[in-house]
Amino acid sequence: MTVNQPHHDGSALHVEGTTAALGERCRLRLRVPQVWGSASRVWVRSVQDAEPRYDEAVRLDAAEGTQGAGAADGGSGVGRAGSADGWVWWEASMLQVNPVALYRFVIEVPGSDGPVYWHLNNQGLHNRDTSDYHDFRRTTAIAAPDWSRDAVLYQVFPDRFARSAAAGEHPSPEWAVPCDWDTPVQGRGPDTATQFYGGDLDGVTEKLDELQALGADIVYLTPFFAARSNHRYDASTFDEVDPLLGGDAALVRLVEAAHARGMKVMGDLTSNHTGDAHEWFKRAQADPDSVEAGYYYFNEDHTDYESWWGIKSLPKLNWASEALREAFVTGEDSVVARWLKPPFNLDGWRIDVGNMTGRLGAQDLNKEVADLIQKRILEINPDALVLGEQTSDAGPDVDGFGWQGAMTYSNFTRPIWQWLGDPKASVDFFGTPMSGPPKVAADVVLATHRDLSSAFSWPVRSATMNALNTHDTARAASVMIPGGPVVAAALSMLLPGIAVVFAGDEFGLEGWNGEASRTPMPWDEPDRVVTDLREPYTALAALRHGSPATRGGMRWLLADGDVLAFVRESAAESLLVVAVRAPATVQLAELGLAAGALGEPAFSVGSVAGTASELTLGGPGAYVWRLPGLEAPAW
Repeated sequence: MTVNQPHHDGSALHVEGTTAALGERCRLRLRVPQVWGSASRVWVRSVQDAEPRYDEAVRLDAAEGTQGAGAADGGSGVGRAGSADGWVWWEASMLQVNPVALYRFVIEVPGSDGPVYWHLNNQGLHNRDTSDYHDFRRTTAIAAPDWSRDAVLYQVFPDRFARSAAAGEHPSPEWAVPCDWDTPVQGRGPDTATQFYGGDLDGVTEKLDELQALGADIVYLTPFFAARSNHRYDASTFDEVDPLLGGDAALVRLVEAAHARGMKVMGDLTSNHTGDAHEWFKRAQADPDSVEAGYYYFNEDHTDYESWWGIKSLPKLNWASEALREAFVTGEDSVVARWLKPPFNLDGWRIDVGNMTGRLGAQDLNKEVADLIQKRILEINPDALVLGEQTSDAGPDVDGFGWQGAMTYSNFTRPIWQWLGDPKASVDFFGTPMSGPPKVAADVVLATHRDLSSAFSWPVRSATMNALNTHDTARAASVMIPGGPVVAAALSMLLPGIAVVFAGDEFGLEGWNGEASRTPMPWDEPDRVVTDLREPYTALAALRHGSPATRGGMRWLLADGDVLAFVRESAAESLLVVAVRAPATVQLAELGLAAGALGEPAFSVGSVAGTASELTLGGPGAYVWRLPGLEAPAW
């Protein structure tokens, strides 16, 4: 149980101000449940120029926001009403010496054999000293734009999303295997990358009303550049939208139509490699003395080159080349810049293979390149969003100075798959040798999530994608127990981070690996809808957009076997979220609530019954209650 533990997060409840500046002091707050114990002293331990420093905290009167010698009964549990437990608030200030300030709280509690010391970091509460790696972080990085904070991102794989009337006018390219819209997708085989269904960007534009009704406010397009595959990650040019998708004009129409609805559009850019048919690579291969030859890694006699995972159709870019940096990033009409400017006006980029960009053996230019790309993007559009793909632990790379957030699977997707996974499912478990996700209990999910989120600053965590699945993974519907995808969707929508819907999730589409998951959308084809989840998705998105708590703090309450529970907190409102993978009984006291504290849920999938002091929940299920806001001392 985690409910009755000291708490701090990076939200405005606990950290003063939204931006950090070198040489300034920042006030930080910790709250301690009275039932946990009475702290005698509290310090903020920060790391300044690699040296630990300690600033002592003072207790506050939670009701008035004043410093006091005694502890006051502050905000009660998860809200003002219905909790038996009060809080003692502590405040200290920390000097921002470095661009990334690491800090934790050290809590002294009287003991029978002398004081006992607890350490609270971003991974949790410890009765011992811990690595600095898991400390909280406050940085001077430019945070992701405000519009991303409660966003629902809808991922579109253009070839499989929708065909406009004009799509039939485009002849199939020479590389393609033409398919009807209901032709089965090959998850593995010689035609996997060449099956061509002919979706186009005008088709996306025609479906924007459906996406808006679902609650999506960011449309994220996988690559739209001309290529020799259906996924288009092997770009043959960065200078034009693939004519098969409708060309440049179709992208302009899509972005304008989205913006008219208050929606954003993000593109997908491969900074790690191009295709071997790319104009740069063809010049590089033909002429060892060309400028473009320096864009890639050729061997000494120019007969071989480095490529992504040894796939020769994807030659790897060499970011030591200044000419590449100008063509790709810094130039006035560079790849990064051009599509953010009129007439295209994209709202940001998702950077493909961000983790491998600029890395090869002993060479590591990754952070330098990420920082370069971010600066250029924000120079053109200060309100743009920059996300980097990080397939494994994203913490070391994603500090906000390059990628503002991550498209990653380690801290959310993988542990949720393991918790809700069907033991009988045989799917690709992120390239591991396992036949599927091994089943774990809720406490393992929480430990994994905390471990792999601990290196994120609060702004980075808030801008990191919470994906049930994507075009690169198996579908949640093929991985999880029946009913599991809705539970996972509730967690995606209500945990800190950007909620993600991959096109077709709302129809329960299936797929055992990433390629098999790229099923054409079943528009107006009820026979191909596996499970219609549009109603719960719409309700969850409305709750996400409609509650100030989803922009507030976050506190875990319970992680036990079949039950995960947490609360999102703000001064205006709090949301209690309980997810179960099987029928469960939960005592309200386990959630820090008094008997009779809960009324009808604001959202539920599953049956709810019980008494004034306990909940009997059907499972799999997800349940959300609105609660009064948290009483916190004024800054």
